[in-house]
Amino acid sequence: MSKRAGWLGRLGSKLNRMEARLDERRAEVEAESRGDLPLPAGADRAQAAAAAPGSAAPAGVVPAVPERPDPLSVVPWGMRVAAEVSWRLLLLAGMLWVMMKVISEVRLVVLAFAAAMLVTALLQPFVVRLRRLGLPRGLATAVTAILGFVVIGLVGWFVVWQVMENLDDLSDRVRDGINELKLWALDSPFHVTEKQITDIAKNLSETIGTNTEQITSAGLQGVTVLVEVLTGMLLAMFSTLFLLYDGKRIWTWTLGLVPAAARPGVAGAGPRAWRTLTAYVRGTVLVALIDATFIGLGLYFLNVPMAVPLAVFIFLFAFIPLVGAVVSGALAVVVALVTQGVFTALMVVIVVLAVQQIEGHVLQPFILGRAVRVHPLAVVLAVAAGGMIAGIGGAVVAVPLVAVTNTVVGYLRAYSHEEHLHDATSVGPAPHGSTALGQAGTEQR
Repeated sequence: MSKRAGWLGRLGSKLNRMEARLDERRAEVEAESRGDLPLPAGADRAQAAAAAPGSAAPAGVVPAVPERPDPLSVVPWGMRVAAEVSWRLLLLAGMLWVMMKVISEVRLVVLAFAAAMLVTALLQPFVVRLRRLGLPRGLATAVTAILGFVVIGLVGWFVVWQVMENLDDLSDRVRDGINELKLWALDSPFHVTEKQITDIAKNLSETIGTNTEQITSAGLQGVTVLVEVLTGMLLAMFSTLFLLYDGKRIWTWTLGLVPAAARPGVAGAGPRAWRTLTAYVRGTVLVALIDATFIGLGLYFLNVPMAVPLAVFIFLFAFIPLVGAVVSGALAVVVALVTQGVFTALMVVIVVLAVQQIEGHVLQPFILGRAVRVHPLAVVLAVAAGGMIAGIGGAVVAVPLVAVTNTVVGYLRAYSHEEHLHDATSVGPAPHGSTALGQAGTEQR
């Protein structure tokens, strides 16, 4: 009986010691959670008071080392935001660089498809009207495509024919104009002598003679460029034909490549982008036609040679915003200068400037409207970047691409805002998804 009582007493004392250790551990955990310094094993309240901040640690007691703060809490918030934005911008810049390299490698295909999109935006309304008259889709597409290509071919043939017909007369007039400029330079107050003019002509002749190989190489490159142009024209013609005939199914297939979550927004942005492109092409054609007509009439009444081919050049160069008007107007002024003299050249300058001022301040705002309004700085930068990347074709495509991108980004921003409001208020479904899908089909018919 005494042995059993002693055994129970020892068990009780062990349980008491375990409870005391648990209480000490619980107190240490609570102290750590409050930020207090943990007490060493066996330390009493006096040691705890000595270990408090501001008091010296007693001999034989090692003070606790505070833990280092989290690095994220040390870095300033602005620097963290800048770092997050920087690596995303670097990733985006790398993606754009790779995209530009790929586009430059297949530049011919990209430009041909872009030209096909512009021609399709111009001809697609005629297909819609023919279908409303009762023609089948295939027949309406064939009639529109054939008539469009025939008109474009006739314009090109007419320009070449006019140039070849007036080439001899133009050469004679250029020679006479150069002689008149020479006489004007000799009689001018700049004190130019005939020997200086002869030396300039001699140096020019020698330069041409010494660079015959480079000129021949440039000619061979011109043949290569001609082959590429013909190939691009064929690609553009086939692409236009299929876009006119099967545009709806091509758009539906493209929507299938978009993730399902983003599909309603893209389905709504697509038709709006197409309307912007169509408005841009129609407006640009109309403005270019008015410019070419009035400048061509001015050249005709001033007896400038090749007034009609120059008017056609003005019409074609009008598709390059800002730069095209300057180049075509300068070409007309040079032809007038070397063929009719300084006075006629000044009159041509006045006509060109007057028509371009009317175009910039009246025609473009009235015809193009707000649908394709782009800031002039964006136009200049887009034309410069397009010309650097893909030459003349890139300069032509740059501005409609910027206009379409502006429309798409604006719509997606508004759509995202409405979706956010819809999620916040939980009111009926947003109308963009179904209506946009319907518009995607009707716009391509």
